[in-house]
Amino acid sequence: MSLELQGVSRTVNGQVTIRPTDLRFEQGTINVLLGPTASGKTSLMRLMAGLDRPTTGRILASDTDVTGQPVQKRNVAMVYQEFINYPGKTVYENIASPLRLGSKSRADIDSAVRSTAETLGLTPFLQRRPLELSGGQQQRCALARALVKEAGLILLDEPLANLDYKLREELRVEIPKIFAKSGSIFIYATTEPEEALLLGGQTVTLHEGAVSQFGQTSAVYRHPLNIHSAEVFSDPPMNFIAGNKVGGVLALGDGQAVALGNHSVSLPDGEYSVGFRAHAVSVDPWAADSVRFDCTLTGVEVTGSETFLYVRQQNHQWVGRLQGIRRPAIGERLEVWINIKNMYLFNAAGQLAAAGSDLV
Repeated sequence: MSLELQGVSRTVNGQVTIRPTDLRFEQGTINVLLGPTASGKTSLMRLMAGLDRPTTGRILASDTDVTGQPVQKRNVAMVYQEFINYPGKTVYENIASPLRLGSKSRADIDSAVRSTAETLGLTPFLQRRPLELSGGQQQRCALARALVKEAGLILLDEPLANLDYKLREELRVEIPKIFAKSGSIFIYATTEPEEALLLGGQTVTLHEGAVSQFGQTSAVYRHPLNIHSAEVFSDPPMNFIAGNKVGGVLALGDGQAVALGNHSVSLPDGEYSVGFRAHAVSVDPWAADSVRFDCTLTGVEVTGSETFLYVRQQNHQWVGRLQGIRRPAIGERLEVWINIKNMYLFNAAGQLAAAGSDLV
């Protein structure tokens, strides 16, 4: 099965929720919809599922137009953020419920339920009811009910958002393995860049109802084609500073001069937005390709083995993500170092002009 969106858009009460979108997903792929709240993830999924009809464009399943087809006639399953299970039924009956609607024999249903339960580690709990399970087990039950249908398209709308940290981490590791066995198209919505990187596959970055980039997850992360994609795929948010290119030199902040490499020298002279992620920030000198900035510490957040430093550099607010525990004093003057190889240059239109090793 394949799923293709051709010029699909959605307008509700005069408000555009999805801007014209072209996407194609192939059988057996894991695809992540990544974006903040209200960026269009759920709206796009509802269109894919057939719960809503697009205002413009077509939706094709295996190259067949299904634009006006209701969800009941599509080979699709959906798992939501909330644990949607039948509280009065056992786990076994919850998983079996989609199969009861078909013409499968009792033996086939039993085999499918037990096989799916084994995949999701639910075999010991088949005779329990959902409210007797932990949050993670309840969400596994919802996932099992979607998987057992053997739907060609499985949509997961932030399915781990309501779980505690430990359960999220466990399922994040397991879900790609589960997906790989099914052969379905999986489309997974999340607000968390880390989750997208863990799931792998392909990622669609969304901004205000528009697709800003689509490609292999690691490639989208390492090479964001525009500011919107870079911001969506950075947590904490990407830091920025103004840059002015003249000839082979890029001037930053307090006037620090960066000598550009051969590729970047050919860029047009003028103003650029220079971005870098939190992990590119250091309070220790990097290698020869690093630039020093004088900053003032405005906040410190220690989370286990990492420390987040919030600093002010002139009129810029930055955040750095450092390994280990650091406890400098608020208001302290800090030397902050940024490696040029971790910088991205965006032009006035917000498009990527140069990145990383191209700058040196």
